[in-house]
Amino acid sequence: MTTKVTRRVALLGTGGLAALAASGLKAPAIAQRAPIKLGGIATLEGPFATGGQDAYRCIQLELDRMNNTVGGRRIELIRESSNAQADVALARARKLIEQDGVDIILGPLSGAEGIALRDYSRTLTGKTIVNGSSGASDTTLRNPSPNFFRFSTDGTQWMAGLGKHVYETMGIREVAVTAGDYAFPYAQVFGFNLEFCRLGGRVTHYWAPLGTTDFAAQIAQINRSNAGAIVVIHGGTDGLAFMTQYAQAGGSKPLIGGSIMADQTMLSARGPHRRVMAGMLSAGPIADVIDDPMWRDFVERYRRRWLNEGGFQSPSIHGVNYTTNLYGILHALREVDGDLSNNQQAFQRALAGARIKAPTGADVRLDHNRQAISDILLNKIEERDGRAQVVAFGKVPQVNQTLGTPEDRFLALGAPSRDNPGCIAQGS
Repeated sequence: MTTKVTRRVALLGTGGLAALAASGLKAPAIAQRAPIKLGGIATLEGPFATGGQDAYRCIQLELDRMNNTVGGRRIELIRESSNAQADVALARARKLIEQDGVDIILGPLSGAEGIALRDYSRTLTGKTIVNGSSGASDTTLRNPSPNFFRFSTDGTQWMAGLGKHVYETMGIREVAVTAGDYAFPYAQVFGFNLEFCRLGGRVTHYWAPLGTTDFAAQIAQINRSNAGAIVVIHGGTDGLAFMTQYAQAGGSKPLIGGSIMADQTMLSARGPHRRVMAGMLSAGPIADVIDDPMWRDFVERYRRRWLNEGGFQSPSIHGVNYTTNLYGILHALREVDGDLSNNQQAFQRALAGARIKAPTGADVRLDHNRQAISDILLNKIEERDGRAQVVAFGKVPQVNQTLGTPEDRFLALGAPSRDNPGCIAQGS
């Protein structure tokens, strides 16, 4: 039987269609199975542009694989670009919701952007925001929003096991931390320091605003210090600038990297920084070399599609995080058969209860704040197959957002910041 869409039915709108259903008449199929509008926000401008580009590569890779269809409905991806600034990300999100009418937002990439979108999500009804790669801990830990979900682990979680390794295995008792002066590096520094300082380690901090290009004075101070290693928690062009200038200054201290330092966005760039990065340790949710068949398949598909079109030898941390969050969205859409009615209540319940695998093969589930619990890898940069690769040599399984500390005690430590970097004395 063919349903005829009359002018009267077309003018009824959503409320009219609901009335038709209540009266027993069949609503037009075209309205029932309209495309799901997915809005993407990633940084295609500013210091993290290469990571944002890779995020969209990975999203397209997975949507193409499923023919842009889930639960019997097409997915229409509407892309927006930010520049790692909270106000810009918020403006892009408003445009996607208010002008493009998207159902779900996937993004953003950077820490302060995530907090801004978390706050914006509270003002929305019948819409859902699922994180991209933003890693600030407070996005979900403090004052979480009921319609903001994060299937990727946060910056504090990404450092699990690293401080302990530096202190106990490497035998280093004092480090210099150089980090960006904004939300994501605060979380990374906090995660490293909680372990390192509690064991008795000493830390001197050197902060730099996002977009810093001259690290000469900072490097000179660090090189004169008694630090046994340098913990570098920058990313994008900031990380490249620091490492290049450190190499040019003849730096020789062992390097410990933040999670977005040990990544193909850094290793694929040419320059003197490559020399000092050899052997650098790091921790995080991914590595180039992981002994897992799901990861090997993902990397192979990524290379086939993107290696000759601007992609890396291995997907970036941002690409993997966006994919992990996309997997959460797709899982929930399958669970509800693509039904986003009733203010997306069933869809959001399906998100909250989802158990998925990340592209790395790691198991992912959400806590009561809708924040991921998953595995963290300990990594080392090695030369393999004639190029620098991040190789996983250890794993900390199922790390939660408070690193195993009871939540009330963790919250009592205060939010990560430059004035609260997590260097808590032993026994605290």
